[in-house]
Amino acid sequence: MKYKIERPLYQQIALKLAQQVADGTYEEGTKLHARSTLAQSFGVSAETTRKAVQVLDDLGIMESYHGSGTLVASKEKAQIYVRQFKDKETIENMRNNLLKSVDRQQKEWQNFGELLNELVAHTRQSYDLNSFLPYELEITEQAQHLDRTIADLNIWQATGATIVGLMHKEKMLVSPGPYVKIGKNDLIYFVGNEYSLQRMRDFFYK
Repeated sequence: MKYKIERPLYQQIALKLAQQVADGTYEEGTKLHARSTLAQSFGVSAETTRKAVQVLDDLGIMESYHGSGTLVASKEKAQIYVRQFKDKETIENMRNNLLKSVDRQQKEWQNFGELLNELVAHTRQSYDLNSFLPYELEITEQAQHLDRTIADLNIWQATGATIVGLMHKEKMLVSPGPYVKIGKNDLIYFVGNEYSLQRMRDFFYK
Protein backbone atom coordinates (compact mmCIF):
# COMPACT_ATOMS: atom_id res chain seq x y z
CA MET A 1 0.00 0.00 0.00
CA LYS A 2 1.43 3.37 -1.07
CA TYR A 3 1.07 6.36 1.25
CA LYS A 4 3.69 8.81 -0.04
CA ILE A 5 2.25 11.97 -1.58
CA GLU A 6 4.03 13.04 -4.78
CA ARG A 7 3.83 16.82 -5.25
CA PRO A 8 3.70 18.41 -8.72
CA LEU A 9 7.11 19.46 -10.00
CA TYR A 10 6.19 23.15 -10.19
CA GLN A 11 5.27 23.11 -6.47
CA GLN A 12 8.65 21.59 -5.66
CA ILE A 13 10.39 24.34 -7.66
CA ALA A 14 8.26 27.02 -5.96
CA LEU A 15 9.31 25.68 -2.55
CA LYS A 16 13.00 25.70 -3.53
CA LEU A 17 12.78 29.31 -4.74
CA ALA A 18 10.90 30.34 -1.58
CA GLN A 19 13.58 28.64 0.54
CA GLN A 20 16.28 30.62 -1.29
CA VAL A 21 14.41 33.84 -0.58
CA ALA A 22 13.85 32.84 3.05
CA ASP A 23 17.53 32.07 3.69
CA GLY A 24 18.72 35.28 1.96
CA THR A 25 20.12 33.81 -1.25
CA TYR A 26 17.79 36.21 -3.05
CA GLU A 27 17.36 39.54 -1.26
CA GLU A 28 14.18 41.61 -1.44
CA GLY A 29 14.18 43.70 -4.62
CA THR A 30 16.47 41.27 -6.43
CA LYS A 31 15.49 40.59 -10.00
CA LEU A 32 15.42 36.91 -10.84
CA HIS A 33 17.10 35.45 -13.86
CA ALA A 34 14.99 34.87 -16.93
CA ARG A 35 12.62 31.95 -16.57
CA SER A 36 14.53 30.05 -19.21
CA THR A 37 17.69 30.41 -17.10
CA LEU A 38 15.85 29.28 -13.97
CA ALA A 39 14.40 26.36 -15.89
CA GLN A 40 17.87 25.35 -16.99
CA SER A 41 19.32 25.64 -13.47
CA PHE A 42 16.55 23.41 -12.04
CA GLY A 43 16.56 21.04 -15.00
CA VAL A 44 12.87 21.61 -15.79
CA SER A 45 10.83 23.13 -18.59
CA ALA A 46 10.16 26.85 -18.89
CA GLU A 47 6.45 26.17 -18.37
CA THR A 48 7.16 24.45 -15.07
CA THR A 49 9.20 27.46 -13.95
CA ARG A 50 6.40 29.81 -15.02
CA LYS A 51 3.89 27.91 -12.87
CA ALA A 52 6.30 27.95 -9.90
CA VAL A 53 6.81 31.72 -10.17
CA GLN A 54 3.05 32.21 -10.49
CA VAL A 55 2.54 30.37 -7.16
CA LEU A 56 5.02 32.73 -5.48
CA ASP A 57 3.35 35.73 -7.13
CA ASP A 58 0.00 34.67 -5.68
CA LEU A 59 1.56 34.36 -2.23
CA GLY A 60 3.14 37.81 -2.41
CA ILE A 61 6.66 36.39 -2.20
CA MET A 62 7.48 37.64 -5.69
CA GLU A 63 6.08 40.24 -8.06
CA SER A 64 6.15 39.84 -11.82
CA TYR A 65 5.94 42.80 -14.17
CA HIS A 66 5.20 42.45 -17.85
CA GLY A 67 8.32 43.26 -19.77
CA SER A 68 10.36 43.86 -16.61
CA GLY A 69 10.77 40.35 -15.20
CA THR A 70 10.24 39.07 -11.66
CA LEU A 71 11.38 40.70 -8.42
CA VAL A 72 11.68 39.29 -4.92
CA ALA A 73 8.94 41.03 -2.92
CA SER A 74 8.92 39.62 0.64
CA LYS A 75 11.42 37.57 2.63
CA GLU A 76 8.98 37.39 5.56
CA LYS A 77 6.24 35.82 3.45
CA ALA A 78 8.75 33.36 2.04
CA GLN A 79 9.75 32.32 5.56
CA ILE A 80 6.09 31.88 6.56
CA TYR A 81 5.38 29.80 3.46
CA VAL A 82 8.39 27.54 4.03
CA ARG A 83 7.54 27.09 7.71
CA GLN A 84 3.88 26.27 6.97
CA PHE A 85 4.93 23.85 4.25
CA LYS A 86 7.28 22.03 6.60
CA ASP A 87 4.60 21.89 9.34
CA LYS A 88 2.13 20.42 6.86
CA GLU A 89 4.72 17.94 5.63
CA THR A 90 5.45 16.86 9.21
CA ILE A 91 1.74 16.22 9.82
CA GLU A 92 1.46 14.25 6.58
CA ASN A 93 4.51 12.17 7.50
CA MET A 94 3.01 11.42 10.94
CA ARG A 95 -0.28 10.46 9.29
CA ASN A 96 1.51 8.21 6.80
CA ASN A 97 3.51 6.54 9.57
CA LEU A 98 0.29 5.98 11.52
CA LEU A 99 -1.40 4.39 8.49
CA LYS A 100 1.60 2.15 7.95
CA SER A 101 1.52 1.13 11.61
CA VAL A 102 -2.21 0.32 11.42
CA ASP A 103 -1.66 -1.70 8.25
CA ARG A 104 1.21 -3.60 9.87
CA GLN A 105 -0.85 -4.33 12.99
CA GLN A 106 -3.79 -5.55 10.93
CA LYS A 107 -1.52 -8.01 9.12
CA GLU A 108 -0.06 -9.15 12.44
CA TRP A 109 -3.54 -9.70 13.93
CA GLN A 110 -4.62 -11.59 10.82
CA ASN A 111 -1.60 -13.83 11.17
CA PHE A 112 -2.31 -14.24 14.90
CA GLY A 113 -5.89 -15.27 14.12
CA GLU A 114 -4.76 -17.86 11.60
CA LEU A 115 -2.25 -19.30 14.04
CA LEU A 116 -4.84 -19.40 16.82
CA ASN A 117 -7.34 -21.24 14.62
CA GLU A 118 -4.67 -23.81 13.76
CA LEU A 119 -3.81 -24.14 17.43
CA VAL A 120 -7.44 -24.68 18.42
CA ALA A 121 -7.86 -27.30 15.70
CA HIS A 122 -4.83 -29.25 16.95
CA THR A 123 -5.98 -28.86 20.55
CA ARG A 124 -9.33 -30.44 19.73
CA GLN A 125 -7.57 -33.42 18.15
CA SER A 126 -5.12 -33.96 20.94
CA TYR A 127 -6.03 -32.25 24.18
CA ASP A 128 -2.95 -31.60 26.26
CA LEU A 129 -2.94 -29.82 29.59
CA ASN A 130 -0.10 -27.56 28.69
CA SER A 131 0.01 -23.91 29.71
CA PHE A 132 1.28 -22.93 26.27
CA LEU A 133 -1.81 -24.38 24.60
CA PRO A 134 -5.28 -22.87 25.08
CA TYR A 135 -7.73 -24.67 27.32
CA GLU A 136 -11.31 -24.92 26.18
CA LEU A 137 -14.35 -24.34 28.38
CA GLU A 138 -17.94 -24.65 27.18
CA ILE A 139 -20.44 -22.23 28.67
CA THR A 140 -23.82 -23.90 29.15
CA GLU A 141 -27.08 -22.57 30.53
CA GLN A 142 -26.04 -23.92 33.96
CA ALA A 143 -23.04 -21.60 34.04
CA GLN A 144 -22.89 -18.59 36.30
CA HIS A 145 -22.16 -15.03 35.15
CA LEU A 146 -24.02 -15.34 31.82
CA ASP A 147 -24.34 -12.26 29.60
CA ARG A 148 -21.73 -10.27 31.50
CA THR A 149 -18.67 -8.68 29.91
CA ILE A 150 -15.12 -9.90 30.36
CA ALA A 151 -14.26 -6.62 32.08
CA ASP A 152 -17.14 -6.95 34.55
CA LEU A 153 -16.09 -10.47 35.50
CA ASN A 154 -12.40 -9.62 36.14
CA ILE A 155 -11.54 -13.11 34.93
CA TRP A 156 -7.78 -12.70 34.98
CA GLN A 157 -7.81 -11.36 38.54
CA ALA A 158 -10.12 -14.17 39.69
CA THR A 159 -8.52 -17.13 37.90
CA GLY A 160 -5.15 -16.12 36.46
CA ALA A 161 -6.45 -17.13 33.01
CA THR A 162 -6.10 -14.96 29.90
CA ILE A 163 -8.84 -15.33 27.30
CA VAL A 164 -7.33 -15.53 23.81
CA GLY A 165 -10.41 -16.58 21.84
CA LEU A 166 -14.17 -16.85 22.09
CA MET A 167 -16.31 -19.01 19.79
CA HIS A 168 -19.69 -17.30 19.56
CA LYS A 169 -22.34 -18.69 17.18
CA GLU A 170 -19.70 -20.50 15.10
CA LYS A 171 -17.63 -17.32 14.81
CA MET A 172 -14.19 -17.12 16.36
CA LEU A 173 -13.41 -13.82 18.11
CA VAL A 174 -9.64 -13.53 18.41
CA SER A 175 -8.41 -11.77 21.55
CA PRO A 176 -11.90 -10.50 22.46
CA GLY A 177 -12.04 -7.05 24.00
CA PRO A 178 -13.12 -6.24 27.56
CA TYR A 179 -16.68 -5.37 26.49
CA VAL A 180 -17.47 -8.72 24.84
CA LYS A 181 -20.22 -10.58 26.71
CA ILE A 182 -19.96 -14.28 27.56
CA GLY A 183 -23.20 -16.12 26.85
CA LYS A 184 -24.79 -19.54 26.68
CA ASN A 185 -23.22 -22.01 24.20
CA ASP A 186 -20.03 -19.96 23.89
CA LEU A 187 -16.64 -21.70 23.89
CA ILE A 188 -13.90 -19.92 25.79
CA TYR A 189 -10.24 -20.49 24.88
CA PHE A 190 -7.76 -19.37 27.48
CA VAL A 191 -4.16 -19.82 28.59
CA GLY A 192 -2.72 -19.87 32.07
CA ASN A 193 -0.78 -21.92 34.60
CA GLU A 194 -1.63 -25.41 35.83
CA TYR A 195 -4.27 -24.08 38.25
CA SER A 196 -6.11 -21.85 35.78
CA LEU A 197 -8.25 -24.60 34.27
CA GLN A 198 -9.73 -25.65 37.61
CA ARG A 199 -10.19 -22.05 38.70
CA MET A 200 -12.07 -21.28 35.47
CA ARG A 201 -14.32 -24.31 36.01
CA ASP A 202 -14.97 -23.24 39.58
CA PHE A 203 -15.62 -19.68 38.50
CA PHE A 204 -18.38 -20.60 36.07
CA TYR A 205 -19.61 -23.85 37.68
CA LYS A 206 -19.29 -23.60 41.44
